[in-house]
Amino acid sequence: MMQGSGSRAERIADHIKDQVSQVLAFEVKDPAVGLLTVTHVKMTGDMGLAHVYYTLVGDEVERRKTARALERATPFVRRRLAEDMNLRRAPDVRFHYDENIERQERVETLLRQIATERAEREASEQATTATDDNAQ
Repeated sequence: MMQGSGSRAERIADHIKDQVSQVLAFEVKDPAVGLLTVTHVKMTGDMGLAHVYYTLVGDEVERRKTARALERATPFVRRRLAEDMNLRRAPDVRFHYDENIERQERVETLLRQIATERAEREASEQATTATDDNAQ
């Protein structure tokens, strides 16, 4: 079966992303959850498992604390999903720290540095050329 844009799996993943974000922000009372953002959700083909990816503000210690808090909150989150969604069986939920966002930010920083260095080098070369032209 071909899955086009807006497929059932994508719609369910989007809905789960919204629901999990709401539940974590407003219903999970564990302060160790931290300031996190659900970046995306990937469903397995059988819709039995939702991989929930997140980022958060904080260092490595904060990340470990949040990961443990999310493990503790997973049964509650899954129960809330079952109540909120009209699915015969709520998917299992697995939380994953989204490393891609960090990598993407690192790549963007490097690209900005390269662009700045290139602009400085070109400006320097133009200044040298202009100086050489004036010397003649």
